[in-house]
Formats: sequence, structure tokens, C-alpha cells
Amino acid sequence: MKEVKERAAAVRMLVLDVDGTLTDGGIYIGATGELFKRFDIKDGLGIALWHRAGGKTAVITGRTSPILEARARELKITALWQGRLDKAAAYQELKTRYSLTDEAIAYIGDDLVDLPVMQQAGFAAAPADAVSEVRQRAHFVASHRSGNGAVREIIEFILQAQGRWEEMVARFLIS
Repeated sequence: MKEVKERAAAVRMLVLDVDGTLTDGGIYIGATGELFKRFDIKDGLGIALWHRAGGKTAVITGRTSPILEARARELKITALWQGRLDKAAAYQELKTRYSLTDEAIAYIGDDLVDLPVMQQAGFAAAPADAVSEVRQRAHFVASHRSGNGAVREIIEFILQAQGRWEEMVARFLIS
């Protein structure tokens, strides 16, 4: 566990998959296209706390969605890569654009397409319901399911490893 906490302590940017990570993995499609995605409010607050602590957040997803664009704007996501089936190439672009090393990046994914990036990132994490191949290779597996607080749990773990969690909680306490 010490090595996992050390990996988490080095994280400066959080990189997320979307469907099956930030959402429950359901895709709701109507006659005119995608209608909606379900995002968890606790995950959103977790991302906001991560940003308050000075972290940056990026999204790499194979799908393209105006709904995700709206959510990313609302959460002030630093970088959004949509329609990127080759997530490893997008990851390399991200590292170059933000001058980051693998050790400074946490990646949260849930399925086989996430494995190439998970193998490179300094800290790889997964929701409880990720496929077994992903859970086996993750440094940290959340007890929460995708789209149900898993991202928040992972962010809390990272902030605790960095000694920043109590500071984030204190901002909400009345003196």
C-alpha cells in the first residue's frame, strides 16, 4: 500500500475515461441521437475539490457527445479529447501539451481500451465494476461502481496521499 500512496502523492493531473467511469456506462439513444448521460454529483464535487487543490483534469474518450462537452465546461475540465479511439496517442499529446511525466498522471478507466494508458500512467485506478483485466492492473480499485462515486473515492485517496484531504474538508466546516 505504501507504493500505491507514493504513486498517488505524485499525481498532478487526473485523466478520465467517460462511459463506465464518470457515467454508469449506459448510453441512452433516441431517434435523433444521444439523449442523455447520467453523471454523479459526488464525482463532480470531487473534481471541483481536485481543482481547488491545484490539480488539473483531462478527459479522453472514444465517443463524441455534446452532453459531455457541457459537463466538462461546467466542471472546468482542463482538456477534453473526444472521438479518440487511440487513447494512447491522445495521452502522449496530453503529456507533451502540459509538459507532464507519466508519474504525474493518474488515469481512471474501466475497460480494455483503457489498458494502454493505464500501463503508462504513474497511478492507474478503476471503478469497482471495471472489467477484471483492468482491475487486475490498477494500482487502486474503488469500492464504488462507475458513475456512482468511484471517481470521487479515487480523488479522495489521491488527496489523502498528498496530505491535502483535511484541508479540503476544512473549507466546508463552520468555525
